[in-house]
Order: sequence, then C-alpha cells, then structure tokens
Amino acid sequence: MDSRESFSSRLGFILISAGCAIGLGNVYRFPITTGAYGGAFFVLIYIAFLILLGIPIMTAELAVGRGSKRSIASSFDVLEKPGQKWHLMKYLGIAGNYLLMMFYTTIAGWMVIYFIRYLTGSICDIKEVSELGNQFGATISNVPLLLGSTFAVILVCFGICSLGLQKGVERVTKWMMVVLFVLMFGLAIYSLTLSNAKEGLAFYLIPSAQRLKDAGLGTVISSAMGQAFFTLSIGIGSIAIFGSYIGKERRLLGESLTIVSLDTLVAIMAGLIIFPAAFTYNNGVTADAGTVGAGFLFTTLSSIFNTMPGGRLVGTLFFLFMIFAAFSTVIAVFENIISFWLELTKLKRAKVSVINVILLMVLSLPAIFSLNIWGNVTIGGKGFMDLEDFVVSNVLLPIGSLVYVLFCSHKFGWGWDKYFAEVNSGKGPAVPKWLKNYMKFVLPAIIFVVLLISIF
Repeated sequence: MDSRESFSSRLGFILISAGCAIGLGNVYRFPITTGAYGGAFFVLIYIAFLILLGIPIMTAELAVGRGSKRSIASSFDVLEKPGQKWHLMKYLGIAGNYLLMMFYTTIAGWMVIYFIRYLTGSICDIKEVSELGNQFGATISNVPLLLGSTFAVILVCFGICSLGLQKGVERVTKWMMVVLFVLMFGLAIYSLTLSNAKEGLAFYLIPSAQRLKDAGLGTVISSAMGQAFFTLSIGIGSIAIFGSYIGKERRLLGESLTIVSLDTLVAIMAGLIIFPAAFTYNNGVTADAGTVGAGFLFTTLSSIFNTMPGGRLVGTLFFLFMIFAAFSTVIAVFENIISFWLELTKLKRAKVSVINVILLMVLSLPAIFSLNIWGNVTIGGKGFMDLEDFVVSNVLLPIGSLVYVLFCSHKFGWGWDKYFAEVNSGKGPAVPKWLKNYMKFVLPAIIFVVLLISIF
C-alpha cells in the first residue's frame, strides 16, 4: 500500500466531503419534493431530521474513518475486537460504491451532453415540454452517445484521482466547489429578479397549513425523513474515507455540522433558482414529487430556460453547475474505490486507476443498455439502472448506517467510549454524553423504520 496521504488544509476536507454529499438528486429533487409536500413545513421537518439522523450518523462514519485511518475496505478490521465479524461490512460498502457509480456516471454524462447543447445553442429553439421529452428520449436511446459521455466522465474523474489526494482530488475539487457556489448564487440572484419570483418564493418558503393538509402530515414526515437520510450518502463509507485523511485537531461534530450545512445550503439554493423561474415561465412547477426524476431537468426546466430571455446562457451555466455537482460526487467515490485497492493490494495508484477505468466502463453498460437495447429486461419490475439506484438508496445506505451506529454505540462493537473519545478529539463543539442512549437505542430504531419505509 502507498504511504497514506492527508489533506493539505481543513478547507479541502470540508469542500470535498460536502462535494460527496452534494449530489444530483439532492439538487433537483429537493425543491420539487418541498413544493409538493407542504412547502416550508417540509423544509422545517427535513432540517429536523438532518439533525436527528444525518449528523449523528455522519459523526459515526467519520469517527470510524479517522480512528482506523482506513477506508471501509479495512476500517472495521482495524477497530473490531478479535473474533468479531464487523469486517464483513466491507463487502456491503465496496458493493455500494461500485453500484452507485454504475448508474451515477451515466446520469453525470447526461449533464455533459446538455451542457454542450446549451453551450452550442442546438437545443434552445425547442420550447414545448413534449418536444423536449422526445429529444430526451432520443438522447437516452442513442447508445454511442451515452457510451461516449459516460466513458468521458469515468476517464476524467479517475484521471483526477490518479494524480493523488492533494495534487488531484483536493486541488481540483476545491476549485470545482468554489465555482459551483459562485454559479449557484449567481443563478439564484438572477432568478429572484424574474417577474413572478415573489409568487415562487411564497410557494417555496411560506408555510401553508392547507398544502400540509392536502399532502398529509404522515406523508410529509416520511418524505422529509427519507430526503434527509439519503441526501448525505452516508452508510457505505463514502464519507468515512475523508475522515481517514484528517488529523485530530478538530472535533467531528463541528465538521459534520459544516458538511451538512453546505449540503443543505445547495439544496435550498436550488429551490431559489427553480421556483421563481417556474412561476414566471411555467405557471408553477408541473411535476409530481412522487415520480419526478432527472428527466425534469431536461424537459420542464429546459422548456423554462428556452422561454426566458437569455435562456441559453442561463441553461449553459445551470448545466455547468450540475456537472460540478455530479463530478464532485463521482471524484469522491472514485477516491474511495481507489483506497479499497491501495489497502487490499500492493498496486500503485496509477495502475489501480487504469484497472478501475476499464472495470467501471464495463460495469456501467447494464445501466446504459437498460435505457435502450435492454429496455424490456427487468428484475422485480425494474430496469438495471432503477434497480441499481433502488439497492443503493433504499437498502445499502440504511443498512450501512445502522451498522455504523451500532458499531460505535455498543460494547459488542467498537463501543461508545472509543467512539466518544475519537469524535471529541480536538477543538470545536463536542458530542454530549447524554447522546449515548439516543445513539444506542433511538437512532437505530429510526434507521430501521427508514429501511422499512424505503423498501416497502
């Protein structure tokens, strides 16, 4: 194994960890789900669940990473007691990271395709949602185009990771995240100047008892809980790897709060971009939160861009923003995958990167083909892309999170005392002692409920 690198700065750790958490689904799904499930009431419940669920689980994952100085491929081996079987978690974590990238790289490729289309203006004359839907259908049916865009994402992101943690991952991701925030704020400011921005913001941010009643309190709570849980990508070691690269100067609760805050900021800002534009040029958001997918970006939202003055520039900047959101996650997960190989083999980083470029190109084929030539092939009623997404989001993330919490809070794992010492090492806000029983009993029960809701 190569000598272990570390981040050159705390800012690098924060931005890269936040980049891993900030994903495409969070950016486009959060505002739509918010609008459909009670507006501001949904946001408040969502934030409550981030505090109750996301932050404690993230501290556990970061603590295991920092305490072991390893990825999920060997962190439990290092920390578990003799004779224990926690190390079996490595198989779930490794599978989860590969499964995520098997379909996520394809979706990231869509962002590249549409960025180029807006940059060249080739899509700007199409204003009808139905026509844009037909074009999106033709896009995902074009096998050579999808192969090219997906393979380009894999090559570029593994190329960055092959340069090393500091020279590649940290250097590129820091700049990419800075540009992402600049683009996001710029687009939000522009959107707020649109004629019906006030109506859009009212729909998005002002609590409405009637909308809450229409959606159903139980539905709003379960949806907010699910959104809060899955937005952070916790449970498969994607965050733990960055904990393994940092020192003990800062307590992990403060770091978790910062990461979650940045992730939430991006989600809320996405709504500030989408809702004013939708109410100005689309009479509101015509999408059902229960079924909306990435296609919303390429149909309804593209129609809005193509209708507004300066829409070509707005569309170009928006999809550049989406590329950075996608690439930050891909690079973070690829770094985790490389760490697996560095810990489990004697290969060098460059060779590991080449092997995984080829491996991910092959593994991405089922998701690509499920959109076209294998469109009729289903397992349990789902195509390969939907199945891969379901297994990662609805099964592996909650199970992995449950394992991390149990491992950190019970004597039959790493134990509360060791977790407590690790998470509170350094400066910053500390995890309080009274949280012990919550971590041991209440949080596992909530995660189990999330798992049941997710599956059934």
